[in-house]
Amino acid sequence: MSFTEAGAALLPDLVALRRQLHADPETGLDLPRTQARIVAALEGLGLEVTLGKSTMSVVAVLRGSQPGPTVLLRGDMDALPVEELTGLEYASTNGAMHACGHDLHVAGLVGAARLLAARREELAGDVLFMFQPGEEGHDGARRMLAEGLLETTGHKPVSAYAVHVQPGPKGVFSSRPGAMLAGANWLGVTVNGLGGHASRPHAAIDPVPALMEIATALQTMATRKFDALDPIVLTVTMLKAGDAFNVIPDKAALGATVRTLSKASTDKLAVETKRLAENIALAHGCTADVEFFVGCPVTLNDPSTTAAALDTLRSQFGPDRVVLAENPAMASEDFSVVLEEVPGSFIFLACSPDGSDTEEFNHSPRVVFDDGVLGDQAAALAQLAFSHLGPTA
Repeated sequence: MSFTEAGAALLPDLVALRRQLHADPETGLDLPRTQARIVAALEGLGLEVTLGKSTMSVVAVLRGSQPGPTVLLRGDMDALPVEELTGLEYASTNGAMHACGHDLHVAGLVGAARLLAARREELAGDVLFMFQPGEEGHDGARRMLAEGLLETTGHKPVSAYAVHVQPGPKGVFSSRPGAMLAGANWLGVTVNGLGGHASRPHAAIDPVPALMEIATALQTMATRKFDALDPIVLTVTMLKAGDAFNVIPDKAALGATVRTLSKASTDKLAVETKRLAENIALAHGCTADVEFFVGCPVTLNDPSTTAAALDTLRSQFGPDRVVLAENPAMASEDFSVVLEEVPGSFIFLACSPDGSDTEEFNHSPRVVFDDGVLGDQAAALAQLAFSHLGPTA
């Protein structure tokens, strides 16, 4: 029986697990109920299971019947602090939501573990299953690496894969070599002035006009200082300047998210944003404190690994269900820190319900993912590992 056929047979169990997770989401790094459900779902498979120390991760190892390399498969576990508005019968009611599909990622990875465990005798090597908390801005992947994830089997993985759901035509896989997702960085600017009465601006040093000019100038900088073929996205998302309508505040601050597709652009941004903010503030008689935080690096797919992965998926599901993505997406992923250490591939799987409105994207309180793809998601992950460890590898 092929992995695709076996995955289809697992579908009812995987859907049930996914809906349990969806109805009871947990955010961040502290996910005790999610962790317990994963451990229970892996029971009886003969895996070596380790729980995280600094976070509630689950690491499981499947040892093949013969020695060989290690392949890593990742599924993230955490939800978002979003009030769900889908109207699903299994919708969350606790103020959090699996609005990025991580409930499907967990269920799909559990399915891959079951599929591969059933064919353990054919494996020459080990599979490392990475169930990761804290993907949504909590540095979960780095924490797991710091705890020795890549040394778990005794051999550093030779390849790593993650399949991430998104809206789109159901069952279509997509990926590309090189930059797949942007790096995520954060910018904070505080303008320091001298507060006073709002009726006497001449007797104060008002930080608000300086901050407003900085916010506008940042947009111009993004289009004039950076190559259009190595684009950045800079979005000011937070503005803060005082608490009373008749008081000029001492300080005004902004926050921005900055997405980049290369380390060169990231490094340049750290310099240019500081120069721009400090000099505009100076022109207004103010000073500026600038903080530039480098978050997730660019998600870089290994070219040869990704080409082979796409060929594997075409052979498994047919050429009509596998697409070479033309451009990177400007969203970000901390699987990127794994791909800095291990050659691998980050792959999207579209799974909008038939006839649904795909305008609702990941992180929307109304986004809906069709868990009918879980059998294929599990089969894809299993086949990607098997392509390295199986008898025809």
